[in-house]
Amino acid sequence: MALTGRTALLAAIGSLPVGILAPSWAGMLAVNAPLSLAILCDYAMAAPVRTLRFTRSGDTSVRLGDAAEVQLTVTNPSRRKLRAHVRDAWPPSSWLPGTEQAASRNELTIPAGERRRLTTVLRPTRRGERKAARVTVRSFGPLGLAARQSNHEVPWTVRVLPPFTSRKHLPSRLARLRELDGRTSVLTRGEGTEFDSLREYVPGDDTRSIDWRATARQTTVAVRTWRPERDRHILIVLDTGRTSAGRVGDVPRLDASMDAALLLTALASRAGDRVDLLAYDRRVRAQVLGRSATDVLPAMVNAMAPLEPELVETDARALAATALAKAPRSSLLVLLTSLDSAPVEEGLLPVLPQLTQRHTVVVASVSDPHTAEMARARGSVDAVYEAAAGAQAQAQRLRSAEQLQRHGVTVVDATPDNLAPALADAYLALKAAGRL
Repeated sequence: MALTGRTALLAAIGSLPVGILAPSWAGMLAVNAPLSLAILCDYAMAAPVRTLRFTRSGDTSVRLGDAAEVQLTVTNPSRRKLRAHVRDAWPPSSWLPGTEQAASRNELTIPAGERRRLTTVLRPTRRGERKAARVTVRSFGPLGLAARQSNHEVPWTVRVLPPFTSRKHLPSRLARLRELDGRTSVLTRGEGTEFDSLREYVPGDDTRSIDWRATARQTTVAVRTWRPERDRHILIVLDTGRTSAGRVGDVPRLDASMDAALLLTALASRAGDRVDLLAYDRRVRAQVLGRSATDVLPAMVNAMAPLEPELVETDARALAATALAKAPRSSLLVLLTSLDSAPVEEGLLPVLPQLTQRHTVVVASVSDPHTAEMARARGSVDAVYEAAAGAQAQAQRLRSAEQLQRHGVTVVDATPDNLAPALADAYLALKAAGRL
């Protein structure tokens, strides 16, 4: 093996175990005694790596799409100056594609007895927990001809939370909620409303709202105004079975459902309602129960972070039984699941009477906009076949929705970008109609 310069020498020596030289290098170095002596001296003067001490600090959670900073403090207890290359390794999904090497590798110099801090910037591309793998340190001698190398376990975990991109829709829905709450407009009488105040009758008001006793005490006709009841119970059920694993564009169906659940939670908690969460397929994957209005949204975000779709068929009967146990009295049940014909007809429809007997039920599902594009395709034989397949898929979803609506279920079927605001609008419509 020919020596091609300092780079080749460093690569060869750095890849060998400490104290072992390949036979070819041993023969070469025996011939070139000064070089051999220089390498041995450089190796001897390199700071030891096994005695280094490490501590971590920094972010423990981050929203998907944002950056997290984790600090690694390296202490050099030896009497030699540390000149090192440090690699702070994390799982591949902790970085944007192509940025791992630049973000995880650093050059470090620490005088004897001192410490330095490195900052690793993570930009995770998936939800869940990201755990630090290991820290690799390669310590070079003063001449840079030889190096010591060692790996160290320095535990740290960063939880990657759902991004909650639909929060941009919250201000407009809160404005509509204030209108329903009687702050900016007058409400009509509904089944699920409570008395708010009296005002003077104006043409067009429902005559059933006239308060005849109050009218008898004054010279004008008085009518009652109403506002939606508060402290209603809402149970959001996330179906984490196999249908939630499908991707629509770049977004998994489960992630789109989570985003819709977070917007509904933020809106309903502002309305004074109590919101719980249940994630289920064949067993409970996550649940948030009995949290206050200020705690429920952070608790849901934290509970959703590690959720992943399970490649199993959801047990609809067990899901219904669990939901009824979590919502013993009249509640709004929001089921985020699929509208595919098989899961609806074989799984959901048989258990609907149990749910609708006591509760108001909303079924929300993620639709694929590509299906509509396929249905509009024309111009070639392949396009016609695509159009037929797209039209058939649309007809099946429509039939499933109609079957659910015949049982008194409110159906929300929207694309990933529109599901969250559409579900929030359905909630507000139920409030306005006095059904909640």
